[in-house]
Amino acid sequence: MTITARPPAVPRQTTAQLQPSDRIFHWGARTIGMLVLCVTGAIGLFLGYQSIPTLRHYGLSFFTTATWQPELDKIGIAAVLVGTVEVALVALVVSFPLALMFALFISHYAPRRMKSWLVTMVDLMAAVPSIIYGLWGFFLLQPQAINLARWMSEYLGFIPIFHVDSDPGAAVWQQSRYTSSAFVAGLTVAMMTIPLACAVMRAVFDQAPIGEREAATALGGTRFGVARTVVLPFAKGGIIGGTMLALGRALGETAAVLIIVSPDFIIKDRILEAGTQTTSALIASNFGNATKSQLSALLTAGFVLFLITIVVNMVAATVIRRSRSGATSDI
Repeated sequence: MTITARPPAVPRQTTAQLQPSDRIFHWGARTIGMLVLCVTGAIGLFLGYQSIPTLRHYGLSFFTTATWQPELDKIGIAAVLVGTVEVALVALVVSFPLALMFALFISHYAPRRMKSWLVTMVDLMAAVPSIIYGLWGFFLLQPQAINLARWMSEYLGFIPIFHVDSDPGAAVWQQSRYTSSAFVAGLTVAMMTIPLACAVMRAVFDQAPIGEREAATALGGTRFGVARTVVLPFAKGGIIGGTMLALGRALGETAAVLIIVSPDFIIKDRILEAGTQTTSALIASNFGNATKSQLSALLTAGFVLFLITIVVNMVAATVIRRSRSGATSDI
């Protein structure tokens, strides 16, 4: 009896060939992505090119000068940048806890029938035009916010950012000292950034591993305990990313801020006091009647805001991409 040796096993070659529909989707998505990058790059190049005359004429003083007086050839965006950061930080401080709690309630506490309605409401809030938020903030929010601002100034005035130059013992307090401030504008912008941050956080909360949540519940964890030990650590990257995306929205808000704030080109560290200005509001209010040199200065301010927004969104995208499922969950 002759025994013949089997030929050695050869791994089967596999080829991953995409279907025609998959190829169309693949190249379509890649083309759209490249088109978005090209458009963004073209906007940056255009703004940078238009900024050359202003930077040649004013130099670094354009970033350190606080006044905006084109008739006297004194133009700078120092006060404008400070106002932009102040409004954005007020909006971030107010919107972050509200967005976090609302997103956690929708994903972890809300009944199943109510959840879809709440998600729809959040999406509808994000679709409301910014000018509607501006009108709401001016006519409805501001009369109530100035009372809060006065209370904060009276009891927290020892902190420089909450100090307002007014007489707290006056028979009639000066309401005009508290209107059209960075604080009121920040509260209005916060209402606009809450839906954006909430939507991102809720989506990440819903992706928390069901097995880890059930295991924490089986070990005797309460809803809050499960959220604290499983859901929130899992969604850390999404929380940071959603917050930074909301910050990018707050930095570039125009219509609502333009309606509320009273233009004041002074570097002011008092957020409760009337008067401030942001970069986007400056461009919107002066773009229509600007001369050629003023137009270049406004485009330079827009270029600076463009760079700030790009950096914020890039950092947010990096944080979201690096977030890993269950990376820091501790049961």
